Parts: sequence; C-alpha cells; structure tokens
Amino acid sequence: MPNTFTLIASSTVGSGGAASIDFTSIPGTYTDLLLKVSLRNALADVWDNADISFNGSTTTYTNLQLRGNGSTATSAKSTTQPAVNYWHVVSNNATASTFGNAEIYIPNYTGSVNKSVSIDSVTENNATSAADTLTAGLWGNTAAITSIKLQGNGSNFVQYSTAYLYGIKKD
Repeated sequence: MPNTFTLIASSTVGSGGAASIDFTSIPGTYTDLLLKVSLRNALADVWDNADISFNGSTTTYTNLQLRGNGSTATSAKSTTQPAVNYWHVVSNNATASTFGNAEIYIPNYTGSVNKSVSIDSVTENNATSAADTLTAGLWGNTAAITSIKLQGNGSNFVQYSTAYLYGIKKD
C-alpha cells in the first residue's frame, strides 16, 4: 500500500486557455504516478473525451471504457489509438463554471513492461447530461514514462483547469 505521496508538479491554465497540459522530466524515483485533474474544454458540447499520452508517443494505445450517464450504461473498446482517450471532461455547453474531475493512476511507470493506466472521471452539469466513466488504458511500450501530455479532443482547456502530478513510493 502506498504511504508516500509527493507532489512532483502542478499546472493551472491561464487566460486564453491551453491546447495541452504537459509534464516533462518526470523523475524515475517513484513506483507509481497519480494525476488529479479538474478540467473543462472549450468545445461546444456538454462533455467530451480527453486524451493522455506518454513520452510524445502517438501509437500503440488501447482503451476500454465503462460509462454511465444516469439513465444508461455503455462500454467501448478501441485499439491502436493515438492516446488513452476514453475519459471525459466538461465542455462549454455544460453548466457555467463547472469542471470535470478525474483521477489517473499509472502503476510501475519505470518498469520494463507495457504501461497500464486506470482513470476514474466524472463530468459536472446541473442538467440531465453528465457522465461517470471508468477507463482502463494500456500503452504498448516498455520505456519508462518521462513525460505526460493531457489534451482535449480538438479543443483547448479553459482558464482555471488544473492538473496535479504526484509520485508514489511504496515501502
């Protein structure tokens, strides 16, 4: 069980938005990584997919998603994606000043095996359209993760979107 969480880096999007949130030069001194994000993109919708990718790679990602929206549940699987992209953030047609939240867990990020990712994301909206999504992702690469890129699905993250990257050490 992890007993040490250390903030490695944080990012808050400024005025004008940002196409991505990037964490670079991630040290290899932890066993796992954890991202806690609060995001909203500028897309003209209620919610949409967001992407996470590693080390600048745009190949060999696989995604599996379970999503509930309050009235139905769905699942989806996709292979050969450019990123782990089956998780959700709030978009501009949702309730004003709300943000979607996600927790992204990356175990064994320095190991010499393919990298798994688990994501629990939820959108916020004071209306009938919202989603809670569990995503399992795999990056088919054995390289240690040294950088992480978060981006919206073709749209900028808006001002006050935040991301916090933690390193976890296990004793």
